[in-house]
Amino acid sequence: MNDSPSFASLIDSFSKLPGIGAKTAERMAYAVLEMREEDALEFSSAIANVKQRIHKCPKCGLYTESDLCDICSDHERDRSTLIVVSFPKDAYSFERISGFRGLYHVLGGVISPSKGMGMGELAIDSLLKRIDEDEVKEVVLATNPTLEGETTALFLAKLLDGKDVTVTRLAYGLPMGSSLDYADSLTLSKALEGRKKI
Repeated sequence: MNDSPSFASLIDSFSKLPGIGAKTAERMAYAVLEMREEDALEFSSAIANVKQRIHKCPKCGLYTESDLCDICSDHERDRSTLIVVSFPKDAYSFERISGFRGLYHVLGGVISPSKGMGMGELAIDSLLKRIDEDEVKEVVLATNPTLEGETTALFLAKLLDGKDVTVTRLAYGLPMGSSLDYADSLTLSKALEGRKKI
């Protein structure tokens, strides 16, 4: 089967997914070959639909199929508290905590010169606009506790120093080097409760 260009292309496509090596990509490609044709078409259609219908919310950066995401369009949410995260999946980790009813802002990454990510590549201008226009009183910096995450949080804290908002950072109930999407709800909840001003 290794001489089939279409099979090789499928393996290559699967290997582009995070955490998928060559062997796993090959197993996934064989699984697609063994699917019933209607299941394979449904699978490819689901991928196409996701790419065509889902986009980032123009206000916060979370994924949505509507004009605004469910969180931004929910008028019952506390608009005075804004959690700033690096990626949409980080915000969804907080949504599993039943106690938080504030809003989110997705930066779209972290400051990382080695990966070509500077301040200009992050959604910082829209963050500043939201703080000025939306009566935000507290900004919770919830970047991952990594070197890049800390650098981004410190940069944002200095940038927001002149604004009329309280800037806090998640408490260090989260171990350094970990990712928010792997943290359990209790750890995240305690980290949120123990946030401190920086």
